[in-house]
Amino acid sequence: MLKKNSGTVLLLIIDLVTILITLNIAIVIRRDILPYFGNFPEFPQIDYTFFWWIFPVWLFFLAYEGLYSKKLSFWDEVKILWKVIFFSTLGVFAILVLGKFSEQVSRTVIVLMGIISFPVFPILRINLKKLVRRSGMLKSKVLILGAGKTGELIFNALRRDRNFGLNVVGFLDDDPEKRGKMLHGVKIHAGVDKAEKYIGRCGIEDIIIAMPGCDKDKCISLINRLQHKAQNIILIPDLFGITVLGTNLLHFFQEQAIGLEVRNNLAQPVNIITKKIFDVLVSCALFIILALPMLIIVLLIKVNSKGPAIFSQERVGKNDRIFKCYKFRTMYIDAEEKLASLLDNNKEARSEWDHHWKLSSDPRITRVGRFLRQTSLDELPQIFNVLLGNMSLVGPRPVTQDEIDEFYKEQAKLCFGVTPGITGLWQVSGRSNTSYNYRIALDSWYVRNWNLWLDIIILLKTVKVVLYREGAT
Repeated sequence: MLKKNSGTVLLLIIDLVTILITLNIAIVIRRDILPYFGNFPEFPQIDYTFFWWIFPVWLFFLAYEGLYSKKLSFWDEVKILWKVIFFSTLGVFAILVLGKFSEQVSRTVIVLMGIISFPVFPILRINLKKLVRRSGMLKSKVLILGAGKTGELIFNALRRDRNFGLNVVGFLDDDPEKRGKMLHGVKIHAGVDKAEKYIGRCGIEDIIIAMPGCDKDKCISLINRLQHKAQNIILIPDLFGITVLGTNLLHFFQEQAIGLEVRNNLAQPVNIITKKIFDVLVSCALFIILALPMLIIVLLIKVNSKGPAIFSQERVGKNDRIFKCYKFRTMYIDAEEKLASLLDNNKEARSEWDHHWKLSSDPRITRVGRFLRQTSLDELPQIFNVLLGNMSLVGPRPVTQDEIDEFYKEQAKLCFGVTPGITGLWQVSGRSNTSYNYRIALDSWYVRNWNLWLDIIILLKTVKVVLYREGAT
């Protein structure tokens, strides 16, 4: 407990230092840089003690959102931090107005501080937390009840996302054949009913019950017994495959029951409009930024091979509407003839094509085209599709009618009831290294779990995938 409290105090200090850093960067930009780009009044000499009241405002919102108590995944913490930055900036402005001293404080500094904090705060806080955890603080010892497939799945999830701060120290399982064995380097102990003994002896703080096949009465008894022994109990229900994001917990107090409210987010008009506005604004910004690089790519394609720089293919859009999907040309103009000849004469190529619907060594692709595909720059013209309204920035992969008939089948109505996207879960989950069925599963999961934050995460991950060329062909 002492280590945990020390970690929280250290995290509080990290936040104070981060706020101070962003405030100073904002002041330097306002005082030394912005006057070169506009007619700004002279910035006065600053007494930093005047800004003391900004720190409690930010700390209040950090504490209110549970950033000193909740266990959060990496992306959930980034999301909440951005929310805190937004409301902290509004809170500071509200105090300036209500306190009637807005003329004494540079509002430009407050705005700049908020803008700078969006990238700086998550980067500093999350990475410094990693260093704190290496010293043993901000970590909780976890015991997983159940060493089956579900227990292993949860263990892998916690190992993959260290941001939760949950350190699995052991498994408990009633299967005598598993007793004493190791699962990913962690020992399996016998007897789920012995959990209380391990909590006291090993300083266990959190219990994860990962036994979907457990008898209902036994499970309830376990939870009631352990609730006041451990700090937290996490129950993993046997509900794999249902919507995860946007699922709310309903409480029926008198009946002592809970319910899961699963929403169809993409069927709500507000969400549809929000996604559309987001697509248009981001696409316009991207077009302005990428206009010159796109012009250079056009020239390189024209120099490298004959034919138009941009070509279009018919794809199936929302509600089975056919549209022209634009791309930079990456193949020779006689590509279809080359493909037919290759598939007829090469069994390995035919097998790869049937499985992935693409080839790792494709003779149809030009030299410039191979680079464009490896970097995904060939898809930049799809920004025009987004602005025309027949594609989204993020969504299921746009495919041909033949692919739908061959692979999607009953999943087609779900996947193509929404607008297809330039990028999606497939592109940030291995891309060419995944099977076609897995791609369909990812598209289906995206449609069931959509929210705007998921789109933002996928876009940020797409940048990383493109830069490192992960899974590219």
